[in-house]
Amino acid sequence: MSEKKARSKVLASKPDEGVRLNKFISHNSRYSRREADRLIEAGDVEVNGKVVTDLATKVGEEDVVKVKGHTIRPKSMHEMTMIVYHKPKGELVTKNDPRGRRTIYDSLPKKFAHFVPVGRLDYASEGLLLLTDSARVADILMRSRLERVYNLKIRGSITPAMERAMQEGMKIRGKKGAHEQSRIEEMEFAPFFAYQILKNEPNYSKIRVAIGEGKNRELRRFFAHFDREVVDLHRVSFGGISLNNLPKGKTRFLSRKEYDDLHAFIKSQNAQKGDGKSVRKSSENENEEEHQ
Repeated sequence: MSEKKARSKVLASKPDEGVRLNKFISHNSRYSRREADRLIEAGDVEVNGKVVTDLATKVGEEDVVKVKGHTIRPKSMHEMTMIVYHKPKGELVTKNDPRGRRTIYDSLPKKFAHFVPVGRLDYASEGLLLLTDSARVADILMRSRLERVYNLKIRGSITPAMERAMQEGMKIRGKKGAHEQSRIEEMEFAPFFAYQILKNEPNYSKIRVAIGEGKNRELRRFFAHFDREVVDLHRVSFGGISLNNLPKGKTRFLSRKEYDDLHAFIKSQNAQKGDGKSVRKSSENENEEEHQ
């Protein structure tokens, strides 16, 4: 862009509303957040006809965002595509890693490079990961109480105290089981939807759990509270969408029934929230999804 327009930070949305500009761009285009940051700093991004260089800028659905003169349009629910990815261990759910570790985008076909994940699974976890080209749909699903089902292998036995906590919920203080950089000192666990003990022995135990939350490393922290290490974590379904026989490292599109169920769910969420157009930024403690 040879000629820059007058610089301004004036937006249509209020400062405490909307979504970060770099997030809006990355979720609705093929740019990563870091690439979006560089474009913003270079003066290549306009909001409502004015160049914006402030990385803290937020935009709403009524704001018009352009990158190098091209309008970035938020995808509607009906235009969205969703895929299932069977994430293996040893991949990060991020576009880029400063340490050079492998990410899911190194494995995904290039045509899905602009898709955003519905939550996360951490480097040591594996299983079902949903990705979509609609940031709005991803946000709604992350904040939902839809059932997430996991198969876990833990070091040690499953005790009556652990079962009681799964049935009744609990609140803990401390950072056992948390990521070393986590700032969350306190976490509250809702009662599990269900659990099934598959094997219960002094050395190792296996359990299948169904929960409706997506807090940061929730299951690892739950069992760490009882001095149990989760050595394997495998998510097998999310909101009724299952891995089935999908091999690790492979993707599939949703079935017609899965799309119909998803559209019905999104419609019900929008009806509950009025027009359903607001999008808030996730916090570390709120619906960052399992990061397990």
